[in-house]
Amino acid sequence: MKRTLFFNQPAYLSTRYEQLIVRYPDQHKKTVSVPIEDIAFIVLENLQITISNSLISKLAENKVLLFTCDNQHMPISMTNPIVGNTLQSERIRYQINASLPLRKHIWKQTIVSKIENQASHLIKKNKNAVRLVRISKEVKSDDSSNCEAIAAAYYFQNIFDVENFSRKRFGIPPNNLLNYGYSILRGIAARAIISTGLLVTLGIRHKNKYNPFCLADDIVEPYRPFVDFLVNDIVESKVNYMSLNSEIKNSFLRLPTVDVLINRKKSPLITAMSITTNSLYECFASIRRNVIYPRFP
Repeated sequence: MKRTLFFNQPAYLSTRYEQLIVRYPDQHKKTVSVPIEDIAFIVLENLQITISNSLISKLAENKVLLFTCDNQHMPISMTNPIVGNTLQSERIRYQINASLPLRKHIWKQTIVSKIENQASHLIKKNKNAVRLVRISKEVKSDDSSNCEAIAAAYYFQNIFDVENFSRKRFGIPPNNLLNYGYSILRGIAARAIISTGLLVTLGIRHKNKYNPFCLADDIVEPYRPFVDFLVNDIVESKVNYMSLNSEIKNSFLRLPTVDVLINRKKSPLITAMSITTNSLYECFASIRRNVIYPRFP
């Protein structure tokens, strides 16, 4: 399993002999090296981190996703390689030429899977999920009846034991935790999409011209309940989650290794995401009809 590295202190990052070299301004701290081929994600939180261009290039060659954070410690950018698959041009043509009925079918399947996973999360927390199960069976092609929004309203009203909670980007906590976790999840999806050879900007349903990650935002939908579950654990632990501290952020770094059920087998989430994106390409290429999404265990 590839590693996720989190840097929250000033450091100098460079490369030598296919290694990530970490040096600290504090002369008492030992220089550290990590094989780049073992890394999947790097999160740069501290604004006093210096990184060499040669390292950025080497990370791109190895398909390492690089997050940088703002002064509020929230991910503000992702650096992805331009080319992730030798058959990229062929696969992008299939993606561009995918028919509208196919796209509508994929979106319906995506929303059904998302609502089913939300229902499973509620059940795991011993909460009533009958309504979500019913809604999941009512989703139409392209989710024309907007079952996703109806299910989300019920789900977020019931999943967290937080008074007056509703899902809003700038809403009360734990919205801050959800924002952070979804950012990491989006990056995992973007990395898998590029490795599969698809265009991350060309979405199935998300089409905002200002959004460079439309396809990632499409396929993460059934994966969001896995972030919600991590957030729920933090809320139930009674720690202070009003602000994001290092301990809470570190808990999100295990997101790529969370076990999910996919193809009737348990796999780390990062592996499952690659299965999903590859199956999506096969749908575009008319090799298969349905995208392979995970089930909440």
